Amino acid sequence: MHTIWKGSISFGLVNIPIKLHTATEDKDIKLRNLHKKCHSPVKYEKVCPVCNVEISNEDIVRAYEYAKGKFVVLEDEELEGLKKENEEKAVEILDFVKMDTIDPIYYNRSYFMSPNEGGSKAYSLLRKALEESGKVGLAKIIIRSKEQMAVIRVYENTLVMETIHFPDEVRSAGDVPNVPAEDNITKKELDTAILLIDQLTTEFEPTKYTDEYRIALFELIESKRTGKEVVTPTAANEPKSNVTDLMAALQASIDRTKPDDALAPVRKKRAVTKTKTKAKKEA
Repeated sequence: MHTIWKGSISFGLVNIPIKLHTATEDKDIKLRNLHKKCHSPVKYEKVCPVCNVEISNEDIVRAYEYAKGKFVVLEDEELEGLKKENEEKAVEILDFVKMDTIDPIYYNRSYFMSPNEGGSKAYSLLRKALEESGKVGLAKIIIRSKEQMAVIRVYENTLVMETIHFPDEVRSAGDVPNVPAEDNITKKELDTAILLIDQLTTEFEPTKYTDEYRIALFELIESKRTGKEVVTPTAANEPKSNVTDLMAALQASIDRTKPDDALAPVRKKRAVTKTKTKAKKEA
Protein backbone atom coordinates (compact mmCIF):
# COMPACT_ATOMS: atom_id res chain seq x y z
CA MET A 1 0.00 0.00 0.00
CA HIS A 2 1.49 3.34 -1.09
CA THR A 3 2.75 5.67 1.67
CA ILE A 4 1.63 9.27 1.23
CA TRP A 5 2.99 10.81 4.44
CA LYS A 6 5.56 9.99 7.11
CA GLY A 7 5.70 11.58 10.52
CA SER A 8 4.73 10.96 14.09
CA ILE A 9 1.72 11.15 16.37
CA SER A 10 2.18 12.05 20.01
CA PHE A 11 -0.08 12.01 23.05
CA GLY A 12 1.43 13.14 26.31
CA LEU A 13 5.06 12.01 26.26
CA VAL A 14 4.34 9.01 24.00
CA ASN A 15 5.64 9.42 20.44
CA ILE A 16 4.57 7.08 17.62
CA PRO A 17 6.38 7.18 14.26
CA ILE A 18 3.75 6.41 11.65
CA LYS A 19 3.00 6.26 7.92
CA LEU A 20 -0.27 7.29 6.28
CA HIS A 21 -1.92 5.31 3.49
CA THR A 22 -5.06 6.37 1.62
CA ALA A 23 -7.93 4.26 2.93
CA THR A 24 -10.40 4.85 0.08
CA GLU A 25 -10.15 5.11 -3.68
CA ASP A 26 -12.16 6.94 -6.31
CA LYS A 27 -13.52 4.39 -8.78
CA ASP A 28 -15.31 6.86 -11.04
CA ILE A 29 -14.79 6.09 -14.72
CA LYS A 30 -12.87 9.02 -16.21
CA LEU A 31 -14.10 10.15 -19.64
CA ARG A 32 -11.90 12.21 -21.97
CA ASN A 33 -13.09 15.05 -24.20
CA LEU A 34 -12.32 14.51 -27.90
CA HIS A 35 -12.67 16.70 -30.95
CA LYS A 36 -15.85 15.43 -32.62
CA LYS A 37 -14.35 15.79 -36.12
CA CYS A 38 -11.09 13.83 -35.72
CA HIS A 39 -11.43 12.23 -32.24
CA SER A 40 -8.21 13.86 -31.00
CA PRO A 41 -8.01 14.58 -27.25
CA VAL A 42 -8.77 18.21 -26.46
CA LYS A 43 -5.84 20.11 -24.92
CA TYR A 44 -6.40 22.67 -22.19
CA GLU A 45 -3.61 25.20 -22.56
CA LYS A 46 -2.62 27.95 -20.13
CA VAL A 47 -2.98 31.21 -22.04
CA CYS A 48 -2.65 34.77 -20.77
CA PRO A 49 -5.71 36.67 -22.10
CA VAL A 50 -3.84 40.03 -22.08
CA CYS A 51 -0.54 38.98 -23.69
CA ASN A 52 -2.36 36.38 -25.83
CA VAL A 53 0.47 33.87 -25.44
CA GLU A 54 0.70 30.36 -24.02
CA ILE A 55 2.62 30.31 -20.73
CA SER A 56 4.55 27.61 -18.87
CA ASN A 57 4.59 26.76 -15.15
CA GLU A 58 7.74 28.87 -14.74
CA ASP A 59 5.77 31.97 -15.79
CA ILE A 60 3.05 31.44 -13.18
CA VAL A 61 2.94 32.94 -9.67
CA ARG A 62 0.35 32.27 -6.97
CA ALA A 63 -1.87 34.99 -5.56
CA TYR A 64 -4.93 35.63 -3.42
CA GLU A 65 -7.79 37.67 -4.93
CA TYR A 66 -8.96 39.84 -2.00
CA ALA A 67 -11.25 41.96 -4.22
CA LYS A 68 -12.47 41.72 -7.80
CA GLY A 69 -9.37 42.05 -9.99
CA LYS A 70 -7.05 42.85 -7.05
CA PHE A 71 -4.43 40.33 -5.93
CA VAL A 72 -1.80 39.77 -3.29
CA VAL A 73 1.09 37.86 -4.87
CA LEU A 74 2.70 35.17 -2.69
CA GLU A 75 6.21 33.97 -3.46
CA ASP A 76 7.03 30.25 -3.47
CA GLU A 77 9.69 30.83 -0.80
CA GLU A 78 7.12 32.44 1.52
CA LEU A 79 4.69 29.56 1.12
CA GLU A 80 7.45 26.99 1.53
CA GLY A 81 8.59 28.73 4.72
CA LEU A 82 5.11 28.51 6.23
CA LYS A 83 4.88 24.87 5.22
CA LYS A 84 8.22 23.89 6.78
CA GLU A 85 7.53 25.88 9.94
CA ASN A 86 4.40 23.86 10.61
CA GLU A 87 5.57 20.50 9.25
CA GLU A 88 8.48 20.41 11.66
CA LYS A 89 6.05 20.24 14.58
CA ALA A 90 4.97 16.84 15.85
CA VAL A 91 1.37 15.90 15.16
CA GLU A 92 0.00 16.07 18.68
CA ILE A 93 -3.30 14.63 19.87
CA LEU A 94 -4.93 17.65 21.47
CA ASP A 95 -7.97 16.06 23.10
CA PHE A 96 -9.87 12.80 23.48
CA VAL A 97 -13.64 12.79 22.92
CA LYS A 98 -16.54 10.41 22.40
CA MET A 99 -16.94 9.73 18.70
CA ASP A 100 -20.72 10.24 18.73
CA THR A 101 -20.17 13.88 19.77
CA ILE A 102 -18.75 14.63 16.30
CA ASP A 103 -21.44 15.08 13.67
CA PRO A 104 -20.69 13.20 10.37
CA ILE A 105 -20.92 16.51 8.45
CA TYR A 106 -17.40 17.29 9.71
CA TYR A 107 -15.76 14.17 8.22
CA ASN A 108 -13.69 14.55 5.08
CA ARG A 109 -11.26 11.74 4.15
CA SER A 110 -9.89 8.54 5.67
CA TYR A 111 -6.28 7.34 5.97
CA PHE A 112 -4.92 4.09 7.36
CA MET A 113 -2.05 4.53 9.82
CA SER A 114 0.76 2.01 10.10
CA PRO A 115 3.66 2.12 12.57
CA ASN A 116 7.00 3.22 11.17
CA GLU A 117 10.27 1.68 12.33
CA GLY A 118 10.35 1.32 16.12
CA GLY A 119 6.75 2.38 16.60
CA SER A 120 4.91 -0.94 16.90
CA LYS A 121 4.59 -1.03 20.71
CA ALA A 122 3.43 2.59 21.06
CA TYR A 123 1.03 2.00 18.14
CA SER A 124 -0.46 -1.02 19.92
CA LEU A 125 -0.70 0.96 23.16
CA LEU A 126 -2.69 3.80 21.57
CA ARG A 127 -4.93 1.33 19.72
CA LYS A 128 -5.74 -0.61 22.90
CA ALA A 129 -6.25 2.56 24.95
CA LEU A 130 -8.73 3.94 22.38
CA GLU A 131 -10.63 0.64 22.30
CA GLU A 132 -10.84 0.34 26.09
CA SER A 133 -11.83 3.98 26.67
CA GLY A 134 -14.31 4.18 23.79
CA LYS A 135 -12.75 7.52 22.81
CA VAL A 136 -11.17 8.99 19.67
CA GLY A 137 -8.22 11.38 19.52
CA LEU A 138 -8.41 14.90 18.05
CA ALA A 139 -5.23 16.10 16.37
CA LYS A 140 -3.86 18.60 13.86
CA ILE A 141 -1.82 17.58 10.82
CA ILE A 142 -0.49 19.17 7.64
CA ILE A 143 -1.08 17.13 4.48
CA ARG A 144 -0.17 18.58 1.08
CA SER A 145 0.45 22.07 2.50
CA LYS A 146 -2.95 22.23 4.20
CA GLU A 147 -3.40 22.17 7.95
CA GLN A 148 -6.28 19.93 8.93
CA MET A 149 -8.06 18.71 12.01
CA ALA A 150 -8.14 14.93 12.31
CA VAL A 151 -9.80 12.19 14.29
CA ILE A 152 -7.73 9.13 15.21
CA ARG A 153 -9.77 5.98 15.85
CA VAL A 154 -9.65 2.19 15.57
CA TYR A 155 -11.05 0.38 12.53
CA GLU A 156 -10.68 -3.39 12.18
CA ASN A 157 -7.61 -3.49 14.45
CA THR A 158 -5.96 -0.63 12.51
CA LEU A 159 -5.58 3.00 13.52
CA VAL A 160 -7.39 5.27 11.09
CA MET A 161 -7.00 9.02 10.71
CA GLU A 162 -10.12 10.83 9.53
CA THR A 163 -9.50 14.40 8.44
CA ILE A 164 -12.34 16.67 9.50
CA HIS A 165 -13.42 20.17 8.54
CA PHE A 166 -12.78 23.14 10.78
CA PRO A 167 -16.00 24.66 12.17
CA ASP A 168 -15.77 27.71 9.88
CA GLU A 169 -15.68 25.39 6.85
CA VAL A 170 -19.11 23.97 7.66
CA ARG A 171 -21.93 26.21 6.49
CA SER A 172 -24.73 27.13 8.86
CA ALA A 173 -27.83 24.96 8.61
CA GLY A 174 -29.80 28.09 9.48
CA ASP A 175 -28.99 29.47 6.01
CA VAL A 176 -30.80 26.62 4.25
CA PRO A 177 -33.96 28.09 2.66
CA ASN A 178 -37.55 26.86 3.09
CA VAL A 179 -36.89 24.58 6.09
CA PRO A 180 -40.15 24.33 8.10
CA ALA A 181 -39.75 25.73 11.60
CA GLU A 182 -42.36 23.45 13.17
CA ASP A 183 -43.49 19.85 12.65
CA ASN A 184 -47.04 20.16 11.33
CA ILE A 185 -47.83 16.44 11.44
CA THR A 186 -50.37 14.24 13.20
CA LYS A 187 -49.56 11.44 15.64
CA LYS A 188 -51.01 8.88 13.24
CA GLU A 189 -48.71 10.07 10.44
CA LEU A 190 -45.71 9.91 12.77
CA ASP A 191 -46.59 6.42 14.06
CA THR A 192 -47.03 5.16 10.49
CA ALA A 193 -43.71 6.67 9.39
CA ILE A 194 -41.92 5.05 12.35
CA LEU A 195 -43.56 1.70 11.46
CA LEU A 196 -42.21 2.04 7.91
CA ILE A 197 -38.73 2.82 9.27
CA ASP A 198 -38.91 -0.23 11.55
CA GLN A 199 -39.83 -2.47 8.61
CA LEU A 200 -36.92 -1.16 6.53
CA THR A 201 -34.41 -1.35 9.39
CA THR A 202 -31.60 -3.86 8.96
CA GLU A 203 -27.92 -4.43 9.78
CA PHE A 204 -25.48 -2.36 7.73
CA GLU A 205 -23.81 -4.64 5.17
CA PRO A 206 -21.62 -2.51 2.85
CA THR A 207 -21.33 -5.28 0.25
CA LYS A 208 -25.09 -5.06 -0.39
CA TYR A 209 -24.70 -1.70 -2.09
CA THR A 210 -23.10 -1.10 -5.47
CA ASP A 211 -22.61 1.82 -7.83
CA GLU A 212 -25.10 0.69 -10.48
CA TYR A 213 -24.40 3.63 -12.80
CA ARG A 214 -20.64 2.93 -12.82
CA ILE A 215 -21.22 -0.78 -13.53
CA ALA A 216 -23.65 0.02 -16.38
CA LEU A 217 -21.24 2.60 -17.84
CA PHE A 218 -18.34 0.14 -17.73
CA GLU A 219 -20.46 -2.55 -19.43
CA LEU A 220 -21.45 -0.06 -22.14
CA ILE A 221 -17.79 0.85 -22.72
CA GLU A 222 -16.76 -2.81 -22.87
CA SER A 223 -19.57 -3.62 -25.31
CA LYS A 224 -18.52 -0.85 -27.66
CA ARG A 225 -14.84 -1.74 -27.25
CA THR A 226 -15.38 -5.38 -28.20
CA GLY A 227 -17.77 -4.52 -31.03
CA LYS A 228 -20.81 -6.12 -29.45
CA GLU A 229 -24.29 -4.76 -30.02
CA VAL A 230 -25.52 -2.73 -27.09
CA VAL A 231 -28.85 -3.97 -25.82
CA THR A 232 -30.85 -1.96 -23.31
CA PRO A 233 -33.30 -4.10 -21.33
CA THR A 234 -36.83 -2.84 -21.06
CA ALA A 235 -37.67 -1.71 -17.57
CA ALA A 236 -40.39 -3.65 -15.79
CA ASN A 237 -43.73 -1.85 -15.76
CA GLU A 238 -44.60 -1.31 -12.13
CA PRO A 239 -48.14 -0.25 -11.40
CA LYS A 240 -48.26 3.50 -11.08
CA SER A 241 -49.74 4.94 -7.95
CA ASN A 242 -51.88 8.04 -7.93
CA VAL A 243 -51.36 8.43 -4.20
CA THR A 244 -50.97 12.07 -3.18
CA ASP A 245 -52.16 11.96 0.43
CA LEU A 246 -49.32 11.65 2.96
CA MET A 247 -51.02 8.97 5.08
CA ALA A 248 -51.97 6.98 1.99
CA ALA A 249 -48.38 7.22 0.71
CA LEU A 250 -47.01 5.94 4.03
CA GLN A 251 -49.48 3.06 4.13
CA ALA A 252 -48.75 2.16 0.51
CA SER A 253 -45.03 2.10 1.33
CA ILE A 254 -45.63 -0.18 4.31
CA ASP A 255 -47.72 -2.55 2.17
CA ARG A 256 -44.92 -2.75 -0.40
CA THR A 257 -42.31 -3.59 2.25
CA LYS A 258 -44.34 -6.22 4.10
CA PRO A 259 -42.90 -9.74 3.78
CA ASP A 260 -45.16 -12.38 2.26
CA ASP A 261 -45.64 -14.25 5.53
CA ALA A 262 -46.85 -11.05 7.20
CA LEU A 263 -49.57 -10.69 4.55
CA ALA A 264 -50.67 -14.33 4.76
CA PRO A 265 -53.17 -13.85 7.65
CA VAL A 266 -54.71 -10.87 5.84
CA ARG A 267 -55.10 -12.83 2.61
CA LYS A 268 -56.57 -15.80 4.50
CA LYS A 269 -59.12 -13.55 6.24
CA ARG A 270 -60.11 -11.98 2.90
CA ALA A 271 -60.50 -15.43 1.34
CA VAL A 272 -62.75 -16.65 4.19
CA THR A 273 -64.88 -13.51 3.95
CA LYS A 274 -65.33 -13.98 0.19
CA THR A 275 -66.31 -17.63 0.68
CA LYS A 276 -68.97 -16.75 3.28
CA THR A 277 -70.34 -13.96 1.08
CA LYS A 278 -70.60 -16.31 -1.91
CA ALA A 279 -72.36 -18.98 0.19
CA LYS A 280 -74.96 -16.47 1.42
CA LYS A 281 -75.69 -15.35 -2.15
CA GLU A 282 -76.15 -18.94 -3.34
CA ALA A 283 -78.50 -19.67 -0.39
